[in-house]
Amino acid sequence: MTIRLLIVDDHPIVRDGLRGVFEGDPDFEVVGEAGNGAEGVDRALALAPDVVLMDLRMPEVGGVEAIRRLRDRAPAVRVLVLTTYDSDADVLPAVEAGATGYLLKDAPREELVRAVRAARAGQAVLAPTVAQKLMGRMREPAPGPAAEALTERELEVLRLVAAGSTNKESARRLFISEATVKTHLLHLYAKLGVRDRAAAVAEGYERGLLG
Repeated sequence: MTIRLLIVDDHPIVRDGLRGVFEGDPDFEVVGEAGNGAEGVDRALALAPDVVLMDLRMPEVGGVEAIRRLRDRAPAVRVLVLTTYDSDADVLPAVEAGATGYLLKDAPREELVRAVRAARAGQAVLAPTVAQKLMGRMREPAPGPAAEALTERELEVLRLVAAGSTNKESARRLFISEATVKTHLLHLYAKLGVRDRAAAVAEGYERGLLG
């Protein structure tokens, strides 16, 4: 199945380069481009891509706000952040806004292609330096109802998600059904106060549950 891509970046030369990466591969179709977040949201709503490659720092509307708008208006669209910035101030808001993954622009072509495929499948994709930053923010969960503990099985599912396993792979490794994996995911999402896999991984590192 062809993966439909939308490229959102305020630099035309970057958009051209990304288009060149994917246009020669029959598994991908670049359906459009946009130069800022507002335009990107409009194009995504009109073109219904599977994955949006989203820069963060853009004029008018930046990437984080665009991700929030897409999460609310087109939740089926996966957003893979592709940026030169990996500071906490960039990474955490993007993941919390609903980004499926976070890569840096110096990523090799093969890694970028794999990341887009993984994002299309709903898998969390984090650049190694980004994952290290999230691990560096590990802390004990705050006491009280907001820190409701995960069960051991929920922790196992979360660890597999962090390692990039699909629901099917997690089910096979844990010897349970795929439906049961999805149920565990819903429960741990609720306990962690998140809405998707990438945010669950980020929150897991934040609370010291992963590492």
